[in-house]
Amino acid sequence: MTERTTPRHQRLLVTGGAGFIGSCFVRDLLARRDGSRVVVLDKLTYAGNRANLAPVYADPEQAARLEFVVGDIADAAVVGPLVARSDAVVNFAAESHVDRSILDPEAFLRTDVLGVHVLLEACRLEQERARRGEREAAPRFLQVSTDEVYGSVETGESREDDRLEPRSPYSSAKAAGELLARSYFVTYGLDVVITRGSNTYGPYHHPEKLIPLFLTNAIDDQPLPLYGDGLQRRDWLYVADHAGAIGHVLEHGVSGEIYNVPGGNERTNRTVVAALLERLGKPWSLVRRVQDRPGHDRRYAMDGSRLAALGWRNRTTFEAGLAETVDWFRDNEAWWRPIKSGEWNDYYDRQYRARLAGSTADAGPGVPAPAVPTPRPASPGSSGEGA
Repeated sequence: MTERTTPRHQRLLVTGGAGFIGSCFVRDLLARRDGSRVVVLDKLTYAGNRANLAPVYADPEQAARLEFVVGDIADAAVVGPLVARSDAVVNFAAESHVDRSILDPEAFLRTDVLGVHVLLEACRLEQERARRGEREAAPRFLQVSTDEVYGSVETGESREDDRLEPRSPYSSAKAAGELLARSYFVTYGLDVVITRGSNTYGPYHHPEKLIPLFLTNAIDDQPLPLYGDGLQRRDWLYVADHAGAIGHVLEHGVSGEIYNVPGGNERTNRTVVAALLERLGKPWSLVRRVQDRPGHDRRYAMDGSRLAALGWRNRTTFEAGLAETVDWFRDNEAWWRPIKSGEWNDYYDRQYRARLAGSTADAGPGVPAPAVPTPRPASPGSSGEGA
């Protein structure tokens, strides 16, 4: 987080604040002990977890500055009163897993588009109150988005003004949400800023995503379902750096602007898996090459010069961040084992059972085998596994 003696925004509404990146933002913000107060609004779906805020509740001074509200950002009756007493709204709330968006696109539209609309409308009403002199200023609205809105980037790096070409229901919903947010800046003059973060990893990461899934499976000597040839390239961003960059943009970003938040650590999935297996002391033989998912983007990469010009620099190398992540998951089984039960088992079965049944062994991290064919789009009513 950016260092300020007196922050510009002291009363924050953080939606999705019990999720992976949102909870890191809240933990780091309250740990500054600068008087900031936070209201977390979270629906507590499978990805929201009160345990992500355990360090806050363990500290009486921090806990006194946190209020937790269970609710849906698409519910105007819940959102309105919370926005009315906030200096800023930071919207982390989102359905965010591409695989789940392929299985159930509708849930993504409700949260990532309609939910954003409800939040923006609440901010617009507060702007009208400010103009009538009923409050000092309208709240700033920060929309947390993703590099996936650019689509697959074969060469070079995406810049903020590039065309958006999302290729999954998830990234399309995120693109729609941020376009809606920016339209409120243009049409109503609302104080809006947008961040687009790259692939984020770290402690408290829900185990449906690549790094925590492979970590937790490897700890239990279970197979690691590597999509296709594993040569998809991602730019990895440590969660504390992502949360810090968002805080920096909240305090210093120019209204109406979009800021890429790259990690500066572009690596293939194979390279990442090899590094985490080495840290765990587990064999590559756990890796199983499975049928790729539909529309799987090959590469993401973003230019971060606009954020750098704002004065932000990441602080965590990939090697240090991955080591800390691996060690955290190894030391915190009590956090992730309950997550990998119940509904998780149904999801994992739908997503990976057929793929693992048709999987093949992999020759090793430095010897990629021929690519696994991309599956045909699932027919209506199917599980999305492909033929």
